[in-house]
Amino acid sequence: MIHPTAIIHPTAIIHPRARLHPTVQVGAYSIIDEHVELGAGCEVLHHVHLTGHTSAGENNFFGVGCVIGAPPQDFKYKNALTKLRIGSNNVFREMVTIHCSNTEEEDTVVGSECFFMATSHVGHNAFIGDKVILANSALIAGHVTVGSQAFISGNTAIHQFVRIGELAMIQGVSAMSCDVPPYTIAFDKNLIAGLNIVGLRRAGFSVEERLELKRVYNFLFRTQLKRKDAVYQAKQLFHLPASQKMIEFVESSSRAMPADAESLHKASFKNERSSE
Repeated sequence: MIHPTAIIHPTAIIHPRARLHPTVQVGAYSIIDEHVELGAGCEVLHHVHLTGHTSAGENNFFGVGCVIGAPPQDFKYKNALTKLRIGSNNVFREMVTIHCSNTEEEDTVVGSECFFMATSHVGHNAFIGDKVILANSALIAGHVTVGSQAFISGNTAIHQFVRIGELAMIQGVSAMSCDVPPYTIAFDKNLIAGLNIVGLRRAGFSVEERLELKRVYNFLFRTQLKRKDAVYQAKQLFHLPASQKMIEFVESSSRAMPADAESLHKASFKNERSSE
């Protein structure tokens, strides 16, 4: 129900069974449908549509023209009562779109303290961790998992079912159909170029952790070993929690790993020299 102390613009249309905390603010011409729940301190600007079985925690900001909780873009979806769950302290800027899941068994999930810049999109059944940043027009397809503190730059597209590891950074105008390991920098089409050193420092990773992660990265992505063999040997050599997380991510991936750009460059140079 709408609490009498909530600040609601008179042109807003809110279903009487929507559940809004008394401190919620709703701007002009916004629409909030029946099964929406908003926690304390949420602010909804004008021309926003909150729909579906959508629940959001405290202090979320919904910018102009957002459509949050719309049905999934999936031909298999048959009007099931699917859900979108949103944490707290997120910012959804202009024209952001986030869809409910396509089945009742699995929700679309957004964590807390995320920043979704203008026109970014999150598809059905995606899982977005905490403190994730999606820059303008970043596109997350269905069933994608994005680890906490990942940064996905503008005009980047992530293919369905892909996993983006925590603290990974993807440069702008990229396309990823491979799993992107945690702590790495990805760019272009399924390429990686070392560690996200700046992100690791800001996150408080020690010098020891960063140095071992660099060794793990080189071992996994810059040797000629097959993935299975590289993972097996890496488990014996590297033991810090962050290193184990990267190794486990690579081991558990059912998709191809992105190629290391430096290794590709060296291989190309070697081939050119051998053909002279």
